[in-house]
Amino acid sequence: MNLPLRKIIHVDMDAFFASVEILDQPSLQGRPVLVGGSPQSRGVVCAASYEARKFGIRSAMPCAEAYRRCPQAVFLPPRFERYAEISQQVRQIFYQYTDLVEPLSLDEAWLDVTQNLMEVPSATWIAQRIRQEILSQTGLTASAGVSYNKFLAKLATGQNKPDGLTVVPPQKALDFLAPLPVGVLFGVGKVTGAKLVAQGIQRVRDLHRYSLAELENTLGKMGGQLYLYARGLDFREVTPRRERKSIGIESTFSQDLAHGPALAEELENLFVGLYKRLQGKQQQGRSFTLKVKFSDFTQITRALSQRQGPLSFEQMRCFAQEKLASLWQSSAEGRKIRLLGLSLGQLIHPSQEAARAENRQLQIFDFFPPAT
Repeated sequence: MNLPLRKIIHVDMDAFFASVEILDQPSLQGRPVLVGGSPQSRGVVCAASYEARKFGIRSAMPCAEAYRRCPQAVFLPPRFERYAEISQQVRQIFYQYTDLVEPLSLDEAWLDVTQNLMEVPSATWIAQRIRQEILSQTGLTASAGVSYNKFLAKLATGQNKPDGLTVVPPQKALDFLAPLPVGVLFGVGKVTGAKLVAQGIQRVRDLHRYSLAELENTLGKMGGQLYLYARGLDFREVTPRRERKSIGIESTFSQDLAHGPALAEELENLFVGLYKRLQGKQQQGRSFTLKVKFSDFTQITRALSQRQGPLSFEQMRCFAQEKLASLWQSSAEGRKIRLLGLSLGQLIHPSQEAARAENRQLQIFDFFPPAT
């Protein structure tokens, strides 16, 4: 099997949201910092500083649980517009070296530097320079992994965090992979992991005992993927994100909801989810659609749009709240709601909007949820 020897860098900002808060508030240095909801809310942790992680706190953990583990932690609301601002600075550093940048989120990206703008043969040198420039320009640290494909580069990044650099050349790939737990492989979640453990597969090296056919018989398409990953093979190319016409999210509730605090909370959760889907895409929209499905399965939509400039978060939230209240009052006998959906359309990139209105200061992601 021919191995495409590319030069791939994976860069991941260290505890990004929490690190930005510490950067802006130096008095927080050395303290456990959590970005997310308040301990009294039903919110979750968006990011945790490394001091907080010592208490077993991780992203997506309920804030109430995080508080039980570390009562002395500093809980801060997210400031997405600030994170997007720094993300844009970091992205511009990447583009000094290559146009082949594939963002995974605001704080993470792959770069293909096989042919780079600096005409430098060493990907390791480029990765180190990028990390130095990020620190110099933003005051934040980043970790990086360097290898010959996306899978290994991303895996390498996590081996020496924070503020680390790990290089996995072709001749050392199998030795690097062999002792790692099989759970580090892409696609191995709880269900697949349990199947592998049942067959005595706990480390990546254990997969080498099985043929491609055996793994595919057991795990289907995923088996073939694991066969390749265990041998350090990944043929995916670094591809800049394609523009989408719209981005949306919806949620079917476990029980139908009447108009009130519970429905309002679900609406806020959807706005946060919409933000997460936009992470790394640096896009805004000029149209917004609210989708409502009632308990009797009837469905309606209400739309908001404007010709000039992107919609702000406040515009969308007020529109959604008003329409929900209106629908509830006008519906027969106050029908309960089983599903809500939000979608953002007529997407534009901030640079496009800036070109249309050079005299207006662009607020990247100004439509995302304020601190709560």
